[in-house]
Amino acid sequence: SGINAEYISSGINAEYISSGINAEYISSGINAEYMGRKKGKNVRFGIHPVAGRMPGQLNVLLAEAGVPYDVVLEMDELNDDFPDTDLSLVIGANDTVNSAAEDDPNSIIAGMPVLRVWKSAQSVVMKRSLGVGYAAVDNPIFFNENNAMLLGDAKKSCDGLLAGLKKHYNMD
Repeated sequence: SGINAEYISSGINAEYISSGINAEYISSGINAEYMGRKKGKNVRFGIHPVAGRMPGQLNVLLAEAGVPYDVVLEMDELNDDFPDTDLSLVIGANDTVNSAAEDDPNSIIAGMPVLRVWKSAQSVVMKRSLGVGYAAVDNPIFFNENNAMLLGDAKKSCDGLLAGLKKHYNMD
């Protein structure tokens, strides 16, 4: 198919935490990860250093949800791979995936380390709205041609994506 076949669930920083969702809600992502691996895809979870309410919080939630440690990567381990990535799923993150941090020297977040999901062939950002993050800065990637916005509840969106994957791959 000519597709790199690498899926990275990146931007898992504020993802589930910002919505107050606990580890049980990550189950859709875990099932999708399992399905992806079963189909020969490289599925990984990327975590930003300031993810969650305290350092390490997302690592703990992912571990509680049963995500294998070998697919949970820190931002610096993942950023160079985005140009070779077919799809990045971002759930609930905003500032930590904002290209203005690197592309706009006048931005108040200029120089902030970010997950470079916009360099993937395709990104899908799942959020409740197009609203700004904690830094109150618009996120240009929301309007990139290679990005799709999936607005709504993260749990429902993940469940819907999982159902679509199951149907597409004829899996139960």
